[in-house]
This record gives sequence, structure tokens and C-alpha cells, in this order.
Amino acid sequence: MSKKLEQKWASSIAAMKAVQVAFDLDTRLQYAIRLAALEEGLSPSDQIRSMLELPVTTRPKRPRLTVTLNGDDYQRLGKRYGVAADDQLEIKKKVMQELAEQADTLLKDN
Repeated sequence: MSKKLEQKWASSIAAMKAVQVAFDLDTRLQYAIRLAALEEGLSPSDQIRSMLELPVTTRPKRPRLTVTLNGDDYQRLGKRYGVAADDQLEIKKKVMQELAEQADTLLKDN
């Protein structure tokens, strides 16, 4: 096996040995951690690592939010925007536009 391939597998093995740990914190504490993460531009898990003085990877993260949409959701959104339910790209554009407008309103209110 080549040296480069061995190094690649070594990092994969280390990643497989990592264990995700979940914490059941009350809502107030979760909010505080999430807020601090948002202010620092970190994910909540990276914020926890930072608070525990553990290394935080500084690789760039895609600034995205996700939502799961099913067929019925696309039907509703298509009707809402006057777009065919199967035109998912156009629906996504309309959703992004609406969310941007609502976010602007939220930011103006604060």
C-alpha cells in the first residue's frame, strides 16, 4: 500500500473512532450556547468544543440552513407561489426570496 493511501486510511480510522456525545441541557442553556455559536460564527458543536478548550477545526463551512420538504409541501408551496409543484428549483428560489424578506423584517424589528 502506498504511503499516501496509508495516511488517508489512518485519518479515516481516527474519524471512525470518534464518538458523538449528546447533552440533554435545559432550553435556556441550549439557547445560550446556540446564541454564542451564532455570534462567533461557529456550529453549536464547535462552540461546545471552544467552551471546553478543545481544538476547533477552522475549515470553512457552507452557511446554509436546511428544511425537509415532502410532496405535499411542494404542492402547498407551488400553489402559494403559483408555480407547478414539480418545478422544485423555482419553488426553492421563491422560498429563498420569502425567507430573505422575512429575515430582513426580523432584523429591522431587533
